[in-house]
Amino acid sequence: MSVPQSALLKPPEHALAWRESRALLDAGRMVLPLLMPAGNARTERARHIIVLPGFGAGDRALWPLRRYLRKLGHHAEGWGLGVNRAGIDIRHTLADISPGWSAEPIAHYRNEGSVPMLCDRMVARVRERHLALGGTPITLIGWSLGGVVAREAARDLPGMVEEVITLGTPVQGGPKYTRAAAFFRGRGMDLDWIERGVARRESTPIRARITAIASPTDAVVGHAATRDHHSPDVRHIDVDAAHLGLVFNPTVWALIARALNGEPLPQGLNMAP
Repeated sequence: MSVPQSALLKPPEHALAWRESRALLDAGRMVLPLLMPAGNARTERARHIIVLPGFGAGDRALWPLRRYLRKLGHHAEGWGLGVNRAGIDIRHTLADISPGWSAEPIAHYRNEGSVPMLCDRMVARVRERHLALGGTPITLIGWSLGGVVAREAARDLPGMVEEVITLGTPVQGGPKYTRAAAFFRGRGMDLDWIERGVARRESTPIRARITAIASPTDAVVGHAATRDHHSPDVRHIDVDAAHLGLVFNPTVWALIARALNGEPLPQGLNMAP
């Protein structure tokens, strides 16, 4: 008898946090792809790409990935919205969130809508870049929470976003099935309210192609929460990597290059070199 999908949703066990130390190895291994010629990985069609950082990170942290993408012939830029603090640094009320979120009433609002507010800002950013680029479609690559923001921008801007690539992104439950859950609960946030809001958004499918790269051994985001069961054009690719190392891992970079080139992607668990 199969296990209900909802029963698999849970944050990683605290005892497995040591797995994130593998990110240090990824940081060392990324040097070689940056130094070697692009070779067959170089693209035949340059994309305009915006790279979105994860929670607590900014554009500086993702400079190596952008450098690699430029080396392949793409035009890669940062998201330009500072450090990703999940929108909790943006002063707002629930009424400030766009109607597309259909936010339900809440008795004591404690910034539960901060990520939707951040997504609204990213929608404005993508519109701005799309116009500046003369209507050229944009590809979004988002790490962790940055992938959440990228997905929601693509959901709201189907004609402007060509493709979304996510790295270790929780697409179900918001922060509820991640190690960040304790942080947000500590601020008094109702994570069940957030989870219901995320589920409501799925009634509007994401039309852009999605490549969702995740790690079954991720010690930050529960693996089951990275599975997208709603989008019509999504590919799930698993790698054996730390959550914090996904943006530095050469295997992940190679998968991103192949996705951008429209190549078939390998199934099963992709091992780091």
